[in-house]
Amino acid sequence: MQIEGKKRDLALFNLAIDNKLRGCDVVAVRVDDVAPSGYSMDRATVRQKKTGRPVRFELTDQTRQAIDEYLRLTVRKPGQFLFAGRSDRGGLTTRQYARLVLEWVASIGLDPAKFGTHSLRRTKTVLIYQRTGNLRTVQLLLGHSKIESIFLNLRS
Repeated sequence: MQIEGKKRDLALFNLAIDNKLRGCDVVAVRVDDVAPSGYSMDRATVRQKKTGRPVRFELTDQTRQAIDEYLRLTVRKPGQFLFAGRSDRGGLTTRQYARLVLEWVASIGLDPAKFGTHSLRRTKTVLIYQRTGNLRTVQLLLGHSKIESIFLNLRS
């Protein structure tokens, strides 16, 4: 994405990895959530649709740079969805996001049938679990209320 100059895709991919949100929450992110002053922040908070709970996450330097470049290119304003859909009035739909993820997966030679938007949600937490073995941290990061659901997420 970086080599091909796909600024939106790079910003969306990096944000999805960093925030560990469900696809419906990723596409609902607004400019104010991550860059209220026109430049991305170190940390952001987004309220999950499913649970209604706020999720606070850190934006890596790489993600902030990708978002800032994307914002410069698109001139998105506070109040707007960070990632526009086909018509500039609304945001990217979950279906459009899922299609993009399938394209990304196929472009690097992986089987699109084995990966999807939920794979991005789990990526960072799986790496954290592999390094620390701390299941409680993974539970908090994913916003799960039950330990059993974490085991299902880590195995799939």
